[in-house]
Amino acid sequence: MEQLRESSILVIDDDNFILKIVNRMLSADLSFKTSLFTTLSGREGLEILKKEEIDLVLLDVNMPEIDGMEVLEEIRKIPSYASVPVIMMSAIIKPELEAEAFKRGATDFIHKPFTTDVIIGRMYHHLRFSYLQRSLHEEVKKQTALAEERLKANEQLFNETVMALAQTIDAKDQYTRGHSLRVAKYSRSISRISGDSEEEQQNVFYAGLLHDIGKIGINEQIINKHSKLTDEEYETIKTHPTIGWQILSLIKINPTLSIGAHYHHERYDGKGYPEGLKGDQIPRLARIICVADTYDSMTSKRSYRDCLPQEVVKEQMEKGIGSQFDPLFAKIMLKMIEMDTGYRMRADLN
Repeated sequence: MEQLRESSILVIDDDNFILKIVNRMLSADLSFKTSLFTTLSGREGLEILKKEEIDLVLLDVNMPEIDGMEVLEEIRKIPSYASVPVIMMSAIIKPELEAEAFKRGATDFIHKPFTTDVIIGRMYHHLRFSYLQRSLHEEVKKQTALAEERLKANEQLFNETVMALAQTIDAKDQYTRGHSLRVAKYSRSISRISGDSEEEQQNVFYAGLLHDIGKIGINEQIINKHSKLTDEEYETIKTHPTIGWQILSLIKINPTLSIGAHYHHERYDGKGYPEGLKGDQIPRLARIICVADTYDSMTSKRSYRDCLPQEVVKEQMEKGIGSQFDPLFAKIMLKMIEMDTGYRMRADLN
């Protein structure tokens, strides 16, 4: 047999002769390196278990004061000993006795008198199995911790990458710095108030951050133009949702990112672009971002105007219910406006 690490064994038996026999057997076997604890009392055995780290228990069934079955039940109540091998011993050969022992949590059952080969073989088998279980458990814990660290690092990298992309988008327009982050925050608030889960709120937030990524493909002269856009320039601007969808569709790990970019200019009445979707045909996430995006556009300084007064913003939001906006999300935005008594939710204060 291969050498096991040093093991602590507790023998509980009211027969002192049995304690001596087990001690002699273990001492003579070189495959075992053990710390042996022995006691004639079940109660004392339980006290030893509380003070020492025991790897295996040899437990006699018939003992005075408290018998082995009761001791076994008490052992299994101790969390750290829930799976420690407990081998029951008895000179009584009754199938129902063995069945009762296994029912109460015994690992094995051997009959007295036993030979050295039997007792050593059984203990070695259970100690080795227990050792492999602990090793596997520790390895699982180790690998789980490593996986959690990698996941955390990947989440941080993803978050930093999305933030960097959002800043790159906003940098193209000198009048909309911080627009993507504000839209993302407003979208997450609307999502939260509407009852979405934490995961759904986070998806809305990231999609909001990248909703305008398609503007990377639009000429900066058009984006920063101070005068009214020509029909041709406006048609060019209208391509940014499709460009954004094409870019973000490459990110397979989070397919919801492309939804916000693709559909945030759709209107609830079907008069939006690029596909002219209507009502619930428009993905829920995009309907939320549409409200948040429009709100930030109205509360931001643009090349052709300053931010609109809060009352005007409120009126425009009310006017758009059921036409431009999903009624549910527009009404949530209106509640957020009503709560913002100091008009703190605007670009120059964020």
